[in-house]
Amino acid sequence: MNKHFRVPGRLRSKLEESGVRSSAVLQRAGLPPSLFDQTRILVTTEELFALWRAIGEVSSDPAIGLKLGTETRTERFHPMAIAALSTENFSAAITHMGRFKRLTCPEEMLQHTDDEEWSVRFRWLLAVDEEPRVLTEYCFAWLLTLGRHGSGTRVTPLRVEFIQPRPHLKAIERHFGCPVVTEALHNTIVFRAQDAQLPFITRNAELLDMLAPQFDQELKRAQEQETFAEIVRAAIQERLTGHRPSIEDLARQLHLSSRTLQRRLQESGSSFQRVLDEARHQMARYYLSNSVLELNEAAYLLGYEDSNSFVRAFRTWEGVPPGHWREAHRIAAAS
Repeated sequence: MNKHFRVPGRLRSKLEESGVRSSAVLQRAGLPPSLFDQTRILVTTEELFALWRAIGEVSSDPAIGLKLGTETRTERFHPMAIAALSTENFSAAITHMGRFKRLTCPEEMLQHTDDEEWSVRFRWLLAVDEEPRVLTEYCFAWLLTLGRHGSGTRVTPLRVEFIQPRPHLKAIERHFGCPVVTEALHNTIVFRAQDAQLPFITRNAELLDMLAPQFDQELKRAQEQETFAEIVRAAIQERLTGHRPSIEDLARQLHLSSRTLQRRLQESGSSFQRVLDEARHQMARYYLSNSVLELNEAAYLLGYEDSNSFVRAFRTWEGVPPGHWREAHRIAAAS
C-alpha cells in the first residue's frame, strides 16, 4: 500500500479563485512554502489532513470545501475523473475511482447498496485523527459533481451524514438539496438505490481504453517512487541515533551519488530534508508513545543539537509541544 496522497496541482488555483491565499494555507499547515511548485505533490495522511484543516481555518467561508469540490468545466477534471466519466454509470464511476485510489494512496471508497439506498463513504487507512470537516465536504461535493456531470441530471442524495456537527448546516443542505444528519456513525453520502445505475451520457469506452495504459504507468511509477522514498526513510532511521545523517551519508549507504539520490527524491515529489523530517516525525511519535524517555533524550536520539530545536520541530508537526502531545496521547490510550 502506498502511504502518500497526490494533491492535484490545480488546488492552488482553486484556492486563489476562492479568495484563499495558498501561501497562508501552507504556512498554517506547517508545510513547505514550495509545495505547490512541485511537479508531483505527494503528502502523508497527516500532511493531507493538516492541509485541509488549514484551508478551513484560513478561509472566511465555512462552506469552502463545497466550493472547492464543485467543478463545471470538464477541461479542469483530473484524468482519473475523466476516466470515471467514461464508464457506463454512476456506480461504475465510483468503483473505477475507488480502485485507482486503493492502489495509489492509503484511502478507500466504500459502497453499500440495499433495496432502497446506495451509500458511499471514504476511509483513510492511516489516519490517526478525525478527518477534517472541510475535506469530507470537499469529497462529497466532488462525488455530486461527478454524478451530475456524468448523468446530465440534477441527481440529489437522500441525505448526507456527518460524525461531527456543522455550524453551516443550511448551506450544506442547499448545496446537496437534501437533509443533513449529524452525530452519525460514519461520514456518508446516501443516494437512492436506483441512482447507482444512473447511466452516464459521458460514457466513452474508446477513451477509457486509451486512458487505461496511462493509469497502469501511473500506478507503476507511484509504486516505484514510494518504494524508493521508504528505502531512504528507513535508512535515515537506522542512522538516526544521536546523529543527524547527511545526504552524503545516505548516498554512500545506498551506493548512490548524492546527486542521484537528490534527483530520484525530486522525481518522487519529495526532497532529502522532507524525508528526514518524516523519519524524525515518525520516530518522535514512537518515542513519546512507547517509552519513558525524557524530552532531551528523545531530542538527542533524533539528532537534534538541543531539546529546544526538537520542541520547535514537533510543534510544527503536531501543533502542540511534545510534552502536551504525550500527555494527551496517554489520556486517550487510557480512556
